[in-house]
Amino acid sequence: MNLLRTAIAAALLSVAGAANAQLQWNLTYTAGTTAAAQANFIAATNYWSSVFSDNITVNLTVGLASLGTGVLGSTGSTRAFVDYADYRSALAADAKSANDQKAVSSLGGGSTFDMLLNRTANNPNGAGSATTYLDNNGNDNNRTVSLTTANAKAAGFTLDPSVTSDGSVRFATGFLSSFDFDRSDGIGANQFDFLGIAIHEIGHALGFISGVDILDINSTGTFFDDSEFTYVAPLDLFRYSAASTAQGVIDWSASTTDKYFSLDKGVTKIASFSTGRTWGDGQQNSHWKDSLGLGIMDPTAARGELLSVTDLDKTAFDVIGWDVTTPVPEPSTYAMLGLGLAAVGFMRRRKAAAAK
Repeated sequence: MNLLRTAIAAALLSVAGAANAQLQWNLTYTAGTTAAAQANFIAATNYWSSVFSDNITVNLTVGLASLGTGVLGSTGSTRAFVDYADYRSALAADAKSANDQKAVSSLGGGSTFDMLLNRTANNPNGAGSATTYLDNNGNDNNRTVSLTTANAKAAGFTLDPSVTSDGSVRFATGFLSSFDFDRSDGIGANQFDFLGIAIHEIGHALGFISGVDILDINSTGTFFDDSEFTYVAPLDLFRYSAASTAQGVIDWSASTTDKYFSLDKGVTKIASFSTGRTWGDGQQNSHWKDSLGLGIMDPTAARGELLSVTDLDKTAFDVIGWDVTTPVPEPSTYAMLGLGLAAVGFMRRRKAAAAK
């Protein structure tokens, strides 16, 4: 998911009232998209419709394309930029679960949020310095939340009618012969779970993203002031580190430091995120940490691996504005489960190809 190339601003008109109905989809296929790929993608959208009850329609373009080496799928999402105070109010109005309530309570009041940041042109430690600093000057990057338009609609925002696409998903033609399109008998030992990959890619369009990826790829040689990074995503508002927790702010820095998902201002670590292709662990920030078996939004997939959505995945979507149809355990429950699965997942597989 190359956020820099595919981010498109979308004007917002108002916040609409919530209603419960099945999530709907409007799919457009590019020329050459096989029948098997289309059928699996429809199955993937049906899966997400069973998970969420939001009364919205998501518009996606789907197709096959030549992608980078080792890349199974890639997603580009249309973006909407909203004021932090408006987004927090929308989450509060849409809060239905215990995790929703906890997440909203963890968000600071007022019109801005503070963060740990680095690698900017105006870093007080020197231009482009890797050393983090407290960014609390109230600039645009401290007051703007960048959502995918699908996430914006789920949170209750009404988009400008001119916004007709919520994103595009592409699957690698180079892996077409290696995709398993029938998981009813398991995934072939030398194949990749196409349905699972489709569910993963749709997850990015639905809002599982991190704007830190934009900082990560725009901080080598040429640097930009912090005010230009108005790409803090909803999930980034729950992104912490030990250092940021000590200062009561989120961690939006590009580094190998452990960044983790938390719903109580960083006090309780639920699960780790990936930390970046350029300055982090080699995987995009818009994923869970690799090789821990955390969920469908892990950054890579292995041959023969049957991919699956976890309660952790559902909680992440729940707290950024989606309405989950079934209750999800409170963080302490699945945090312990995740630790139990981590060792098994690590020994079970060596992941071979990335999904963007």
